[in-house]
Amino acid sequence: MNIFEKTAHKYPTIVKEMCSAAISAGVRIMGVYSEDDFGVEIKEDDSPVTLADKISDKVIGDILKFEFPNIPIVSEESHCELSSVMGEIYFLVDPLDGTKEFIKKTGEFTVNIALILNEKAELGVVYVPFTGELYYRDLNGASYLERGVDDVGSRSERTKIGCREADLGNLSVVKSVSHSTPETEAYIARYAPKKSDSAGSSLKFGLIARGIADLYPRLGRTMEWDTGAAHAVLKGAGGNVWRLDTLQELSYGKLGMDNPFFVAAGNDMALISFDGGP
Repeated sequence: MNIFEKTAHKYPTIVKEMCSAAISAGVRIMGVYSEDDFGVEIKEDDSPVTLADKISDKVIGDILKFEFPNIPIVSEESHCELSSVMGEIYFLVDPLDGTKEFIKKTGEFTVNIALILNEKAELGVVYVPFTGELYYRDLNGASYLERGVDDVGSRSERTKIGCREADLGNLSVVKSVSHSTPETEAYIARYAPKKSDSAGSSLKFGLIARGIADLYPRLGRTMEWDTGAAHAVLKGAGGNVWRLDTLQELSYGKLGMDNPFFVAAGNDMALISFDGGP
């Protein structure tokens, strides 16, 4: 019995409820988005937090705690020390990824819910409230996209998604719209991509998972909740996220929850490009 079969046996509705939590939170986020006052505050790490972040965090927490009371939740906005998460399974939540884009009203923000199993991102839901796009990795191990999902009762037909075949002569790279660094630009220059775009939040992973982009390098600070859900979706689409220092899969539950520099790509792309690949 593999890890998905074990999870399905014990928690058969887990992906459905993760999707419902993300969509419900997204509906509430859009309620704040339509207002003029977002209630912006600055946290100790100098990052912004809004009323939408807090509302989304509560909605997700309430749903997941009710449905799965024995699975701990680690969230950006209601952070608990990982030392208190005793066990091999927990939810990892970013209730509003791309807060800066939310404040700018670009629409490029997401709700991210991951299930971490044995330090690996195995299940994930990424919901884009502005467009109604819903990405998730199901219990069959594959990843899917639904469009036009604007509430829990409006789920649409799902489409299986996958990374495209690597072509170093026609490479498309995606980078952060708000957090690019000189190190990232230098890394991208090594590949001389035909196309380079920017996107907010975890949408960058989605572009690779859908076969639109090939490579997303991040040589800058991120936290585990920034990557967990989209990492799982990318894995289900035939890709992964690798640490640049070891070329091993990015793991979760690290002290401090900071991520090392990483690159996200399709498995095919990794094998032919990362100095021999992981």
